[in-house]
Amino acid sequence: MYLFHALPISTLLALSTLTTASLYPISNLNHTCLLQPPVLSCPPANPLTVDPCCAETFGGLLLSTQFWSTYTGLESQGQLLPPNSWTLHGLWPDFCNGSYTQYCDLSRQYDPRPSPNTTTGKPDGTVVPPWTGEEIGTYIKDFGKFDLLAWMNTYWINQGASNDEFWAHEFSKHATCFSTFDVPCYGPEYVEHQEVIEFFETAIKYYQRLPTYDWLAEAGIKPSNSTTVSLGDLQTVLTEKYGATPYIGCSGPRYNTTAEGQGSPDSGRTVVSEVWYYSYVSQPSSPSSSSSSSSSLFFSRLDFR
Repeated sequence: MYLFHALPISTLLALSTLTTASLYPISNLNHTCLLQPPVLSCPPANPLTVDPCCAETFGGLLLSTQFWSTYTGLESQGQLLPPNSWTLHGLWPDFCNGSYTQYCDLSRQYDPRPSPNTTTGKPDGTVVPPWTGEEIGTYIKDFGKFDLLAWMNTYWINQGASNDEFWAHEFSKHATCFSTFDVPCYGPEYVEHQEVIEFFETAIKYYQRLPTYDWLAEAGIKPSNSTTVSLGDLQTVLTEKYGATPYIGCSGPRYNTTAEGQGSPDSGRTVVSEVWYYSYVSQPSSPSSSSSSSSSLFFSRLDFR
């Protein structure tokens, strides 16, 4: 997580130059985070005593999420999946109880097809207007980050629409709900869209320390159209490597609707499609929720629909 420069919080709250779009009333002066005490993000620090630019205080529970997809739908246009790798989904901030909000700052809404009602929506019923401006990849080019853009077009891949739409969705829905990515945290030398770049870089940093494909392959678990692997085996491998139990999400037919599962009470999905790694900013955390998978499932590019 990027941490920024801060004044003592008592001084911040007394200042008159405040930004109304922020999650908290924060000045746009420099924030020297070196002067702030180290804290965990869960339980969340009190923004009245800890600078929210320096410690995640609005959410606290971070989810680094990855996809195992089988196709993009745009292969003919060159939008391909990387070989032997999961793809990046995003970096999400949840509250410490597992609930979350989304689209927290509509002044930074770049999503062409927002989905505010996915789970909780906007609590006050606010409509999130679709973005009709330039693609978010334009901001990456403006900063000359062509190596970043190339990486994202390789590993941060959308399905059924352009990669730019996916990145814009992830930033608008999730990044705007991090206290540490609030615009005032960047101080008076802020460059427009700087936080967009740094959110992408931070999400990538979390993703790169979680090589899901390699971890499973080392244990002999590789994609297959015919071989099944138990949920327990997946959890064992990933928990040993990560240090906490991740959430494993599945798609495909329910196990008790398949020929092998006739009569079984197991109604879990049978094709591995996603993994969520939970953590605090300072240390990993085990999730309270259980996996959505069947106890016996396929791990296959071709089976996912």
